[in-house]
Amino acid sequence: MKRDYNSEAEKVARAIDIAIESFSKYPPTGFNEAHVNQFIKVYSENKESALNPLPQYRKLASLKYIVNDILIFFQESKGEAVEVFWKKVNQENLGYKREDKLRKILDRGKIRGRIEYELAVDSIVAAEQEGRITKEEASLLGELIGAFEFGKI
Repeated sequence: MKRDYNSEAEKVARAIDIAIESFSKYPPTGFNEAHVNQFIKVYSENKESALNPLPQYRKLASLKYIVNDILIFFQESKGEAVEVFWKKVNQENLGYKREDKLRKILDRGKIRGRIEYELAVDSIVAAEQEGRITKEEASLLGELIGAFEFGKI
């Protein structure tokens, strides 16, 4: 079945609604009201961009960036909000899967594209602090980031 922009944008919007509901009902540990409100604001803006894009961004490829932005927290974090989010996403068959994308990058030994690059840059410190990656893996990830920046990979 061919995917069309409108149906994919509706799935993105529903995932955003679930994310906002999860943040609101189960604020992540360490989040105060201002943090939660900022997340809700950004997610609401992403929803608006998905449902009412500028004509030049009404492409499935553009939606990939929004999907990445809304899922990154839920891919890389833990806690009740995260678990509730994934449970509801799966119940509604939205088609999004929980993946450890940093692990995939490390196992592959290569960053493929801008989305993975941004994920690596945004996640390296937190992943090491949370014990999801070792110091050696953080060092390797730093090298992969550098190689991507300089076009070596």
